[in-house]
Amino acid sequence: MFTAKRNLLSVALVSAIAMMATDARAQADDQSAEKTEEQAKAEAAAKAKAEKDKELSTVEVVGIRSGIERAIDLKYDETSIVEAVSAEDIGKLPDASIAESIARLPGLAAQRVQGRASTIAIRGLAGDFATTLLNGREQASIGDNRGVEFDQYPSELLSSALVYKTPDAGLVGQGLSGTVDLRTVRPLTYSERTFAVNARLEKNSLGELNPGVDDFGNRFSASYIDQFADDTVGLAIGYARLDNPGQAQRWNAWGYPSGTINGQADVRVIGGSESWSTSTDNVRDGLMAVLEYQPNDLYSTVLDVYYSQFDKAETTRALQVGLGWSGATLRPGTAVVQDGVLIGATLDGVRPVLRNDLNEREDSLFAVGWNNKFNFADNWTAEADFSLSSADRDETILETYSGTTGATDTVVYTLDPETGLPTLDFGFDYTDPNIIQLTDPGGWGQDGYIKFPEVKDDLKSVKLAANRSFDAGFVSGLEFGVNFADREKSRNVPEAFLDLLSRPSSASGVLTSPADLSFTGIPGVIGYDVRDAFNSLYRLRGNINGDIANKNWTVNENVDTLFVQMNMETEIGESVFMKGNIGFQHIRTDQDSVGFQVVNDAAGVATEISGGTSYNDTLPSLNLNFTFPHEQVLRLGAAKQMARARLDQLRANSRFAVDQTSRLWSGSGGNPELEPWRATALDISYEKYFGTSGYVSLAAFHKDLETYIYEIPITYDFSGLDDGGRNPISDIGQFTRPANGEGGTIKGTEIAVSIPLDLFTQKLEGFGIVANYSDTSSSIEPNGPGSTQPLPGLSKYVSNLTAYFERYGFSTRVSQRHRSQFLGEIQGFGADRSLVLIRGETLLDFQAGYTFQSGMFKDASVLLQVYNVTDEPYREVFEGALTPKTYNEYGRTYLLGVTYKF
Repeated sequence: MFTAKRNLLSVALVSAIAMMATDARAQADDQSAEKTEEQAKAEAAAKAKAEKDKELSTVEVVGIRSGIERAIDLKYDETSIVEAVSAEDIGKLPDASIAESIARLPGLAAQRVQGRASTIAIRGLAGDFATTLLNGREQASIGDNRGVEFDQYPSELLSSALVYKTPDAGLVGQGLSGTVDLRTVRPLTYSERTFAVNARLEKNSLGELNPGVDDFGNRFSASYIDQFADDTVGLAIGYARLDNPGQAQRWNAWGYPSGTINGQADVRVIGGSESWSTSTDNVRDGLMAVLEYQPNDLYSTVLDVYYSQFDKAETTRALQVGLGWSGATLRPGTAVVQDGVLIGATLDGVRPVLRNDLNEREDSLFAVGWNNKFNFADNWTAEADFSLSSADRDETILETYSGTTGATDTVVYTLDPETGLPTLDFGFDYTDPNIIQLTDPGGWGQDGYIKFPEVKDDLKSVKLAANRSFDAGFVSGLEFGVNFADREKSRNVPEAFLDLLSRPSSASGVLTSPADLSFTGIPGVIGYDVRDAFNSLYRLRGNINGDIANKNWTVNENVDTLFVQMNMETEIGESVFMKGNIGFQHIRTDQDSVGFQVVNDAAGVATEISGGTSYNDTLPSLNLNFTFPHEQVLRLGAAKQMARARLDQLRANSRFAVDQTSRLWSGSGGNPELEPWRATALDISYEKYFGTSGYVSLAAFHKDLETYIYEIPITYDFSGLDDGGRNPISDIGQFTRPANGEGGTIKGTEIAVSIPLDLFTQKLEGFGIVANYSDTSSSIEPNGPGSTQPLPGLSKYVSNLTAYFERYGFSTRVSQRHRSQFLGEIQGFGADRSLVLIRGETLLDFQAGYTFQSGMFKDASVLLQVYNVTDEPYREVFEGALTPKTYNEYGRTYLLGVTYKF
């Protein structure tokens, strides 16, 4: 595991490179101090032409190192503090998904969902604090809130990704933690027609866990770029298809209540156990199209279209059994207690519930943008940009239950303290259809359950801007403009009970092969076709209560942004060049929400309510870059930042009830009057470049959050509400809802190194490393003053290390990414947002390939990739290793592919 805090690898490299490496730009920097103003202008024009020529020719450069060099160019040229990922070649970003590529950048970390990197935390702050753009335009999200699920964006359709860690006034839609800008190609930057195809086969190492769900998959992508009409019209079209099998073995614990074991008090006893075998079909189709037109130097226009459809079907079989929270009894003399936790015992009188579930989900994302740029006399330019982004998610979450009809069982339970995975040895054979029936073995009052979560998100925006550039003087340009954005997001979760037409019922007519649960010691459980069983054996019984009504809401936002920015360039003395910008955004937000109010959980009685507010923010920003001799850059950033509240916190919903025991009123709900998180940020970064080949950087940041949003109980007058005949003692009670409260600080340091080793000696030509390490801490108390919960999304330590070799057409890469324990967000019980403590993890990926240099296969390449080489599990815990919550094993993924470009 790469841990710079222990071995200080990056610091050592900084020192060694400063002494040993030959500086590629040093002479040019020294000579520039003696140039006249006229010579400087002439050389600036020549440099601009050279940069354009270099950009036109980049498509000819392929391979790992070319992608690294392009990313370095993007980072070097930006005024803000940024991190970048660039494709090795068209349609060929370096990882299986754009999320994994971004997660390797300094200060960023991915959270795995169903074994794949999906959501990204930037500098210790969860996805709610960041904004994702596509070609500079804010994107709608299929998630419940604002955070984008990056696996919706095929990496094959993207040319680069930029992560802005400091904002500038011209960056509309910026986040508080950072802003991720995903970019597609611009066809007129290519010098010739280019066509590339990419095909891969893949396999999951866990095999076929559930019958009918294959463990083989495939990926295919094709990209076409061309220029017409004397290079005034450019066209780029890309298509990517993913057919990805997902396999998972999962174990869950219900909790650990305290009890007395063998006379010892306060022993933590597992409340219940769940062993799951899951197989998922993931099919995604992505389409990208760019039409670019530049008839002359006065006008250019670009039309971008992006579409992604992601269909997922998850088949799950499971065995659930109550232990401490059940009527089971502990057999005397069998208890094994370690550090106050029961880690072994024999329990009698258990009655497992067998699950056969089917979760189906359809996600679609559509984005279109039309950008127009106009050049006028006297150094004036103008821009008009129009965009639409929409996202839709439709799910079906179906549960069916079965079990024995009468007899109870015995189980021997043993927990492995090292892995956090238990072994359960039952007396019955739960694969035997002769003893298993479809029924309600848990006594829950239902034979199954079904939910239909729906999310719709629409975001429209218009940007009008102008820029006045200056040929001489300290001020190099003045930008100003407005952006109008209108967003509407809604969530709806209809739910129903399932009742068998006759109970108990036999599953004989829909039986399949049993599912394997041997990873927890259970040979298997009965398997049947869930869809066929649902269609032929069950009927729906509607479920309408306060909890369900509370999941249904609509939030509207109108955000108007006025921005002004002054760009600066000047020389300081004879050897320092300074550039930067200073400006501000003035943002007016109008928000409102429609939801439901439920009193005493009265079935079918939900009253529509609404609310909202408006507020203004002025966000100044400053970015200064100082370029010193020998390609050294010092960057400084200071800004006011904001992130609007989570959308589920802005909902207008509320629930009120009188407790039948205490006869006191209480309630909870959302708050459509919430104002955003606001912060003041300071950043500093020192960077040393070695031409376009490599760099090292040391960075530090400090964010002071003036406010944070957390649940706050307030005194509330409930008079006028129907008490349902429960006769409360008083009309005054407690109402809990999100509110703006006390903030705190988050700060950290980041070290990054990207070095080809031939900088030291030509004997190491082709070898290189890319590494980074970040250490982040926070004083924020996210549940309010005095609370101890960690900040969601914050891993104190995050590190990445990639070692590569590329020469003579051969290439190989080994990459490791690590993040320490953190509080993550998942979809929990009832399809609601849930926070869980996720153990630290280290993921290792491998890639090897060969590109043919000549002959009939010239420019063709073959590639072998292995993801999650060590089969690293995903684990959630309650408090420590002896109180595990979830253990997930997703297996290794093997990919074998070919790419051809001509």
